[in-house]
Amino acid sequence: MKIAVLGTGMVGQALAGRLAELGHEVTVGTRDVAATKARTDPDAMGNSPYSAWAATHTDVTLATFAQAASSAEVVVNATSGSFSMAALGDVGAKNLAGKVLVDVANPLDFSPGMPPTLFVKDADSLGEQIQRAFPGAKVVKALNTLAAPLMVNPRQLAAGDHTVFVSGNDAEAKKLVTGLLESFGHTDVIDLGDITTARGAEMLLPLWLRLMGSLNTAMFNFKIVR
Repeated sequence: MKIAVLGTGMVGQALAGRLAELGHEVTVGTRDVAATKARTDPDAMGNSPYSAWAATHTDVTLATFAQAASSAEVVVNATSGSFSMAALGDVGAKNLAGKVLVDVANPLDFSPGMPPTLFVKDADSLGEQIQRAFPGAKVVKALNTLAAPLMVNPRQLAAGDHTVFVSGNDAEAKKLVTGLLESFGHTDVIDLGDITTARGAEMLLPLWLRLMGSLNTAMFNFKIVR
């Protein structure tokens, strides 16, 4: 499939690299291509710049948000949650119409300090906001409850039989996304229901952040035992 991954950070890099490895035609989207290519400093988390990653992933191309999404069959929103609406606005509704839009972002608010809180919760979610803003897209919330390395390779932990979730209004879109998750190695994908259930997945983040602080690692995930 032709897949656009919006976002050049560690999540975008992990997803783009794994999707390309699986044989998909991947384009990474960014606001300013020249600026992204020119950046040489590590990001705020100390991760290498996109240019260093791209040098070892020559099968992945870089384009503007709109260019990346225009010819894609599936669009993955891997931008920072606070920037997601602006990034998707740059993509444009016409480039999202009729397409599956996989939203892996979290509505994290870092303004109060660490750990961050959520800027939307309880009666709404970022996934719902995206679906309302782009009604022609088929939004599926997924992969927002675990670290980037485990998103694309769950077998790094205990045989990889832990749990991920999907939420969305379109059954066929969720089926397609579930297939992608299974191709990554996920064996327990729970369909939570329509896009309003993204509230639950997003509200796991406060617990996830505190577990990361307690365990001193992001290399863990949830397992739903039933």
